[in-house]
Amino acid sequence: MPLSGTVVVDLSRIIAGPFCTALLGDMGAEIIKIETPGKGDPLRKQGAMVDGLSWYYALFNRNKKSVCLNTRDDQGKAVLARLLEQADVVVENFRPGVMEKMGFGPDRLKEINPDLIQASVTGFGCDGPYSKRPAFDFIAQAMSGLMSLNGEPEGGPVRDPLPITDLISGLYAAFGVACSLVGKRKGGGGEKVQVAMVDGIISFFAYMSANYLATGQLPQRTGNDHPIVSPYGVFRTSDGEVALAPSNDGVYQKLLSALGLERLNDDPRFATNDLRMTHRSEINAFIEEVTKTETKAHWVKVLNEHGVPCGVIQNLEEVFNDPQVLHQQMVMDVEQPGYGTIKMTGFPVKLENRPCKVHTPAPELGQHTQEILTRIGLSPKEMAALRENGII
Repeated sequence: MPLSGTVVVDLSRIIAGPFCTALLGDMGAEIIKIETPGKGDPLRKQGAMVDGLSWYYALFNRNKKSVCLNTRDDQGKAVLARLLEQADVVVENFRPGVMEKMGFGPDRLKEINPDLIQASVTGFGCDGPYSKRPAFDFIAQAMSGLMSLNGEPEGGPVRDPLPITDLISGLYAAFGVACSLVGKRKGGGGEKVQVAMVDGIISFFAYMSANYLATGQLPQRTGNDHPIVSPYGVFRTSDGEVALAPSNDGVYQKLLSALGLERLNDDPRFATNDLRMTHRSEINAFIEEVTKTETKAHWVKVLNEHGVPCGVIQNLEEVFNDPQVLHQQMVMDVEQPGYGTIKMTGFPVKLENRPCKVHTPAPELGQHTQEILTRIGLSPKEMAALRENGII
């Protein structure tokens, strides 16, 4: 696999860091997840539990090995240092300063392993006026501006239901690590990868940030309508709603043809996209007057045949039974020892020759402690002493 032979020491927990390391593990890296003895990652106790197993935890921690280690104790720190000596990457999502308090600041890590790639995921960044603040996805959504953009025109700001800033920062961290591994293999040595949750979501603002920076005008919430294209949004049919996305003038003409609304070409209110934005409610009414006459299935078929992007609004039951989603293997059955078969989302990146795979299910707490510590040279006697002292 692309990252086979790459050893990652994972000090992270909850979502952002574990998502980063899950992605690296999916690509073949060996992920050594360090967990607190007797407790483990808090995600083990969150989300839907089936027979004592969190499927949420299983999703984010597949392809990992669990080592229980008390990194607050000097004996545990010594073991961690030995792990880092043999690692390619370390990933953590502590608040800035915590690694230094543990005795593993950047200089110390470089001393332990000059070629180590150090990846840090934080809320606001590793320095700056907000760097020491605790951060969760909700706070990052609020302070990044995302919530100010989300919601209905007449309503207040709305949180994205996904832990989106966690996921984006984890994705960027994995990207940064992968790029650093390429650089390292070209003789570049170690690297520090820093990713902030707020930075990551800001980088996704696309036309929202571009238009604001160009004009100085704050974007307004538009609900399901597109902020810079009209018509574009959700429209009622005889048995529900469909999403229509005629993204430019050419597709707009196809929409009019499919709906039998060519007469609107003679209406000066709709001559350009800017004018259609000004008269959005009027053109939406013309379109919905037609779409309400037929079913969702009818319009999905007709509009797609005309080259107009159109789809139904599906709930998760419909999504995970959708023939295209199933064809893309975005639902996987994974054998979880002791729990039978569990389902989880699949791999969005498809590699033809070296595809992602689940080579190990989510580990039991401390399942691989003896295996990993034996590999770095600890004897059974040393491990017995560490276990007696509660270090492992």
